[in-house]
Amino acid sequence: MKKNQKGKVLAVNISEKKGTKKTNVESCTLLKDFGLRGDAHGGPWHRQVSLLANESVKKMKAKGLEVGYGDFAENITTEGIDLVSLPIGTEIRIGNSIVLRVTQIGKECHERCAIYYQAGDCVMPKEGIFAEVISAGEVKVGDDIVIG
Repeated sequence: MKKNQKGKVLAVNISEKKGTKKTNVESCTLLKDFGLRGDAHGGPWHRQVSLLANESVKKMKAKGLEVGYGDFAENITTEGIDLVSLPIGTEIRIGNSIVLRVTQIGKECHERCAIYYQAGDCVMPKEGIFAEVISAGEVKVGDDIVIG
């Protein structure tokens, strides 16, 4: 893992239902021990917030897919951070007050969701990461992200 990585928030995405694309709402409150206010994935569990790097989205675009922020059901689309290299337990600082702790790298998809059928593939199982909210705050597009 590279210490002191710095990146940016490119999108803040939520949806009312699980297994669907999320919509970029530009900013949202991250609630401690819950996740993003109004998001279907929020709750007292280990996958409160999902993050996916824009670098992963670009890989899918390079395959000819017309995809964008939130299309893989990620809550926060990032740039400049090698997310999959972050060990479990790593703290991710966003903006002035938010602290997330990495709880899971990737996920197993037991069935193909709407995203797979809409996009033809999904990078979330391999390249998405999940975190719990340690310190709450407002997350918005353009916020700085710092690792370590």
